[in-house]
Amino acid sequence: MKRPTIADVARRAGVSKGAVSYALNGQPGVSDATRQRILAIAREIGFNPNSAARALSGASANAVGLALCRPARILGIEPFYMELISGVEAELSARSYALTLQVVDSPETEIAVYRRWWGERRVDGVFVCDLRLDDRRVPVLEELHLPAVVIGGPGHSGALDHVWSDDAAALSEVLEYLVALGHRRIARVGGLPGLLHTEIRTEAFGTVCRRLGLSRTVTVSADYSGEEGARATRRLLSSADRPTAIVYDNDVMAIAGLSVAQEMGLAVPADVSVVAWDDSPLCQLVHPALTALSRDIPAYGAHAANRLLAAIAGKPLGDFQDETAHLIPRGSTAPPRQA
Repeated sequence: MKRPTIADVARRAGVSKGAVSYALNGQPGVSDATRQRILAIAREIGFNPNSAARALSGASANAVGLALCRPARILGIEPFYMELISGVEAELSARSYALTLQVVDSPETEIAVYRRWWGERRVDGVFVCDLRLDDRRVPVLEELHLPAVVIGGPGHSGALDHVWSDDAAALSEVLEYLVALGHRRIARVGGLPGLLHTEIRTEAFGTVCRRLGLSRTVTVSADYSGEEGARATRRLLSSADRPTAIVYDNDVMAIAGLSVAQEMGLAVPADVSVVAWDDSPLCQLVHPALTALSRDIPAYGAHAANRLLAAIAGKPLGDFQDETAHLIPRGSTAPPRQA
């Protein structure tokens, strides 16, 4: 858990600690070329002279970080993250820890944020969300020895602890339920491609459909926003082989899809059934209320926070499989008008 120091910068640059101090503080005594090299190395390893006092004191930051690579407009309307953060905060506040939240625009920026947070002693550990296949953040966090807990999985988290839920089993329950109602033409509006949980759901959708003997199925990618969910729904419902049921990867897209179906003069659920992933109050406020996969998301966040605090204390608790989301049937699903 060693953080970068002025000595680390000096060693990499091949100069004295005094020269590093001159360069970082804008004082004369080093050439412009040497100054630029020292500044570049300091940025690369996450050393900031403003953190020197804290670094010398060895004090804990009493804060953990969460950097989210999501458009801010989506984060603001998606209930999942608000519920997750509420669970995280409940656990952190009980231990007098604060949560530092930052929205970033790329994985590269997110990695830079981790380096800066760690180098400046702004946080004692971080949560990692939206795990990707061959995620570049994982080896960086391992290299920094920054305590971290991945929210998602399983797999692809390296040596980092992770908290996860079985999305494949949840999707299997949804498809079996729809087939039992008589549906044979089922579509899925998925989340962002490349995210591990999206790929797990996509693979599970294909596997379960083949097991159930369904050949007229399709997955359309979207970005979790209402706009993309609506656009994907229009495309599906305008096709010649229109699905009789659509499963959405989040509640926002499902609500947008419900609106589009009604706008096109289709009855829900008689003409098309709608299922949302991750139940929320929004799912129960629309008409008809949405059938949804439900789980205790605040508890999910609390479990992640508990493990991160243990890792910070040097007592990692290991990986944890949280509850599998279960289906709550409501008014948006029924047997198709023509089975």
